[in-house]
Amino acid sequence: MEYTITGTVMQALDIILGPNESVFTEAGGMAWMGGAVEMDTSTKGGLMKGLGRALAGESLFMTTYTCKGNRCLVVFTPEAPGKVVPLELAAGQSIIAQRDAFMCAQEGVTLEMLFRKRLGTGFFGGEGFILQKITGPGVAFLEIPGEVREYTLQAGQTLKIDPGHIAAFEPTVNYSIERVKGLKNIFFSGEGLFLATLTGPGKVWLQTMPVVNLARKIARYIPSSK
Repeated sequence: MEYTITGTVMQALDIILGPNESVFTEAGGMAWMGGAVEMDTSTKGGLMKGLGRALAGESLFMTTYTCKGNRCLVVFTPEAPGKVVPLELAAGQSIIAQRDAFMCAQEGVTLEMLFRKRLGTGFFGGEGFILQKITGPGVAFLEIPGEVREYTLQAGQTLKIDPGHIAAFEPTVNYSIERVKGLKNIFFSGEGLFLATLTGPGKVWLQTMPVVNLARKIARYIPSSK
């Protein structure tokens, strides 16, 4: 498999498949394709795994695209302005991502839901209880709104973050939620009641434009139906 990421604000992912190579995505995730591509839509792993993916922000059904010729093209585009991030995962290597971050992946990669264990993290972590766990072997692609900032945290090193800006992190990173201190900070800072703390070791990916922030901004300019 070969791939190319083009564009700046609205990127496109071009994947070139060789004979019998496959890539899968959520239903409706493909933009266009060329060559002898065979499509197969299923729950991919059974109904329960499909329901789990649906809870994690993806579709119940997944579609697999397999090249039945010498060379095939399959193109994917993100649902919001942002970046496409490739992840080359070794066997058993995982990444934890926000809901709806998964774009597509090679066959061999698994996608499953992951519950946050701490109630505080689930209620106030910006994305609810459920995250996505993406595990290799293979190349997986994430779609992340806005620009992407990557940090590699050393053991014990921390970042305090507005929870909506967390796109993905390695499983070795500890994720906790704490209340903002000080009444003036709570009521007048505009940062909300809670901040997330990411503690290393491990790599984290942050997004500059959470989709919920974009939606709120646009909503201000939509005329009320009243």
